[in-house]
Amino acid sequence: MNNRFKETKKNDKDMESSSSCNWKMPVLPPPLPIFGLVSREKPWPRKSQQCVYYSTDCDKTALINNFQKRGWQRVPAFDGEWNLYWAYSQNCRYIFGVDHPYRMRSDQMINHFPNSIELSRKDLLVKNIKRYRKDLERKGDALADQHPMQTKLGNGGTRYMHLDIIPITFVLPSDYNLFVQEFHKNPASTWIVKPSHKSQGVGIYLINKLSKLKRYAYEARKFYPHFHRDTCIISKYIDNPLLIGGKKFDLRLYVLVTAFNPIKAYLYNEGFCRFCTQRYDQAEIDNVFMHLTNVSIQKNNKEYNTIHGGKWSMQNLCLYLDSIRGEGVSKQLSQRISETIRHSLDAVAPVMANDRHCFEVYGYDIIIDNNLKPWLIEINTSPSIHSTTKNDCTLKTRLIDNVLDVVIPPSGMPDERWSKTPSLESLKNFTLLTPIVLPKSQKLHTTTVAPSALAGTAAPLQPRKLAKRKIKNYPKRLVDGANSVTASKGLSKLTLLPRTPTLSKPAAAQKKISHIKNPGEPKTMSKILSKRNEDALSKDVWK
Repeated sequence: MNNRFKETKKNDKDMESSSSCNWKMPVLPPPLPIFGLVSREKPWPRKSQQCVYYSTDCDKTALINNFQKRGWQRVPAFDGEWNLYWAYSQNCRYIFGVDHPYRMRSDQMINHFPNSIELSRKDLLVKNIKRYRKDLERKGDALADQHPMQTKLGNGGTRYMHLDIIPITFVLPSDYNLFVQEFHKNPASTWIVKPSHKSQGVGIYLINKLSKLKRYAYEARKFYPHFHRDTCIISKYIDNPLLIGGKKFDLRLYVLVTAFNPIKAYLYNEGFCRFCTQRYDQAEIDNVFMHLTNVSIQKNNKEYNTIHGGKWSMQNLCLYLDSIRGEGVSKQLSQRISETIRHSLDAVAPVMANDRHCFEVYGYDIIIDNNLKPWLIEINTSPSIHSTTKNDCTLKTRLIDNVLDVVIPPSGMPDERWSKTPSLESLKNFTLLTPIVLPKSQKLHTTTVAPSALAGTAAPLQPRKLAKRKIKNYPKRLVDGANSVTASKGLSKLTLLPRTPTLSKPAAAQKKISHIKNPGEPKTMSKILSKRNEDALSKDVWK
């Protein structure tokens, strides 16, 4: 029995020793590559230090041709070997996310700012512009001056003289009650509803009755309407747009921003107009083909022209306006458009994350009314680079080529230490958007009240006459409690009973009293309180 136990124990020891010798640590599979992380093994060795690697999420002709023309090589985005990444805005937000461990190198650039949603999301853009107006008012800036209350405003306008860049706009459902108050001022007006987070004309419709907003009326009564996810904006519809050939159009302009602190922005000179396919009629608010200019909507109409795509260059528009409205009109319009764009950038600059690795091309949609006033409609952080016509392809190819000339340093390799100050030769078709400075004559005009604002009101009194009128009418404003009044020529001196609040005289009246010498005026209080003078004067004052 003991021998058997010893044998089994010996066999167990042999098994343990053998297992300890043969056992090895299990080999785990390699982790999957995380987006944006640089792997230790570089499957794409650099041929030279001057070779630029690029990556892109969209295979568009305008992009690929410009990258290949410069001799750049394409690499996958997930490996992180790229020097320039032309990404979608969602991927850019993922790279700059707090949970993402990746940090960009000094020789890397990306085509979006981390929180560019402050410009592209419609409700956030409206809030930033309204805050920008209030900040300028608080500082007393002349840019925040307003028209007098008697001034009749145009359709969709506010009372701001220089900051009237967007129509009257409310965010639903949080501002529903404010919208109802504004709607009742002019029930015959037309309003346009747009989802805050959508593009290409999706979910846009026009209304002229409150019954079409019942859903937002119900949601506005909730306890937390500000935290509603499906928000939208509702704006006063510009029902007097500038028409060419009876059709409505808007402008698509491209703005390149390389920094927000300080703002370095450039306007591309070769924008284009987008026309509707049907003639404009204000009464038919349900016809999207005459109200919405988005190409994604107009191409579904049978009347859509695939040759020119319903587009017109800015040069043709300027020639048309100068020939119809007079020479020099297009230059004034261009100046107003530049100021509108600059105001929108100044509005979001305080909240933008200014990263030196970033640049961005924004697509501005601007509509012009019949008075040649530009209105900002929306801003796109990822404007379409897809080409619908030959002219469209040529324009966007030149745009990308010019953008790369501006954002890439003269050395040819991205560098975050570069000052981002391009040379005049590299700007080509870009124009620098300078800060807005009002002329001196305009500043003086804004600080004084316009003569038209005084129409229907009494003429302002001179200071001397105003003092006399106040003194003369002073006894008439007394309440019960006046004890005695001593009057002289155009001057009154009064005494009140005890336990009554003393009325303070105007400073001008007191100064007048100190300089007037009336020998017949009583000098002692006993004489003032004499009943003889009191009876005599009370008849003159109170009759």
